Amino acid sequence: MPVHVDRPAPTSAGPLALTVHSEESFALARPVVPVTRDGAGRLGSAYWHEVERSTRGAVRARRTPEGVELRFFGRAPALLRFGAPEIQVDPTGISCTYPVLGGLLARGAGGELVFEQRRSPAWCVRTLVRDFSPRLAGRPGKAGWRGFVYEQVQARLHRAIGRRYVARLVKESLL
Repeated sequence: MPVHVDRPAPTSAGPLALTVHSEESFALARPVVPVTRDGAGRLGSAYWHEVERSTRGAVRARRTPEGVELRFFGRAPALLRFGAPEIQVDPTGISCTYPVLGGLLARGAGGELVFEQRRSPAWCVRTLVRDFSPRLAGRPGKAGWRGFVYEQVQARLHRAIGRRYVARLVKESLL
């Protein structure tokens, strides 16, 4: 699914920053994790493991008291920083949401990364990026190369990791 870039809007990331929204949904025959708080937490932790696997360790997830930081070969500065996960459990499914706190690839704090497993009516796993203001998306009125770089590198990498993440969740649920 293509990334949707909203029209310019004032955000905490600065005046007229662009925000990105993307969603990928994967149909399932059955849940891949238990519909519990632990299952929701597993959705989040499995994604960070897949980031490390997919990048062959070039991008590493570091747990901090504030949440999670993605670092290039584990070194500072952080590419992206996320707050502690917010877990939700209800009768129709579970979700694990990480608020974006900043990092080199973000314009600032704002937006979130969401992993969820829902039944409506069939089971599905979704990965969502909501209201994220990426540094590589550029700014209105500026050269368009940054938006191109965001779509061709950062967004494409997120989608590829998302597909591998779901495939691994399905595979592990069958074991």
